[in-house]
Amino acid sequence: MEKKNTVKKNGDRMKGIIGAVLAVAVLMFFVLAPTMEGITVEGQRAMGIFLFALIMWVARPIPIYQTSIIAILILPLLNVVEDQEVAFGTLGFDIIWLMVAAFVLSSAINHTNLGKRLALTLVTKLGTTPKGTLAAFMLANFLVAFLVPSTTARAALFVPLVLVLLEVYKQIPGESKLGKLMTLQGVQNNAFATSMVMTATSAQVLAIGFINQMTGARMGYMEWLMGSIPQAIFSAIVMFFIGYKIYKVKNSLDGLTESKEILKRQLKELGPISDKEKRAALIFAFTILSWATGNYQESWFGFEISTEQTAVISMLLCLLPGIGVLEWKQADIKWDLMVFSAGAYAVGNAFNDTGGAGWMIGGLVEKFGLESMNHSLVALILIFTTVFSHMVFTSKTVRTTILIPTIITLAQTIGMDPVPIAMACSFGIAYTITLVPHSKVNALYFGTGYFTVTDQLKLGLLACAVGSVGISLTYFTWLQFLY
Repeated sequence: MEKKNTVKKNGDRMKGIIGAVLAVAVLMFFVLAPTMEGITVEGQRAMGIFLFALIMWVARPIPIYQTSIIAILILPLLNVVEDQEVAFGTLGFDIIWLMVAAFVLSSAINHTNLGKRLALTLVTKLGTTPKGTLAAFMLANFLVAFLVPSTTARAALFVPLVLVLLEVYKQIPGESKLGKLMTLQGVQNNAFATSMVMTATSAQVLAIGFINQMTGARMGYMEWLMGSIPQAIFSAIVMFFIGYKIYKVKNSLDGLTESKEILKRQLKELGPISDKEKRAALIFAFTILSWATGNYQESWFGFEISTEQTAVISMLLCLLPGIGVLEWKQADIKWDLMVFSAGAYAVGNAFNDTGGAGWMIGGLVEKFGLESMNHSLVALILIFTTVFSHMVFTSKTVRTTILIPTIITLAQTIGMDPVPIAMACSFGIAYTITLVPHSKVNALYFGTGYFTVTDQLKLGLLACAVGSVGISLTYFTWLQFLY
């Protein structure tokens, strides 16, 4: 095992070195080469910086946030932006504030055990049979996604509960069909639920930022939720029955009563619902209510509280003495992700504003004849590409930065409405479910020992296909009406 890890580390190091050399070479080419026909000097340099950052984010010779810092620094140095505030100011974008607030809200829910209480309550109430238990975990994943906007945190919450059940059922890791199905569906339901709730992963918040910035739309929490619900529920339900059919899980297993008693004891150990949990629930209820009524607040009150303003108000309530439920130092805010996102915005916006993106996409459209291709076929290609792109780019944030601005520019170039197709493709960013390295969620469930890499690959590819169909159906029907 140690030798295998050493080989992997050496391979990653070599990949990083090659990537760094290639990234610098690409940047120097676009900076030093004569200006290409049909593009400005600034646009060509912006393209070089974009490709430099893209290669560095994929190869990871250094952490992705450090690449973003380099990109922010060289944008004004190469005169790609008129003023350094254009690049440096992205850290103050309202979307970045929404990310910070989402991390604080997630910390508040975890700190008060409100998410764990909800999950245990659902499983003990609804899991009366193995099939019912699978359904209860699916439902719990969807409900907790509203409360815990972190895929890893939700997996860390559910994995111990799954292990308790499987131990009591006397299921053997590597042999148990129930264990295999329960853990694999845990991976998939985490992704399906994530795709439904905008704040369930920062990559989706990033996607909304690109859509609003590049199209002038005003997409927010409720627009995402209402648009994504059909595909998320469709994918989860279809894969629930497909998985149950494939693994032929029996309807009666020993240990059901005992397992419920153990989980009930865990729920009892949490004690009565605390004042902090009540306050966290009230703050979250205010947040959801404000997001849900955003389109009506102007007529009701004469003003509107935006998605970002609501999130920041809720963050403040979580932290205020006497009202809040945690202190600032207890908030698990991923600042490296904030810096990465700021750099991604700076590079993406510069690439778009200088005309570099339009020039590149225009060339691709002409080369592949996309301008004459049926728009429905283009939409299908984009949706399936987005879902399966995690096979190449494992990071959701990197995939968002690469794909969403490109899809928006492509749609605008060939005359498609960019908002519905960009939203549909954004729903597919959460699908990182085919291989263990694709996400920490996969690694946590894989660590239980109940499924193999091959098991996950087979069911994961099937789930991606189902998800792509679900998103496509949603795009051609519901989204056309909604947006």
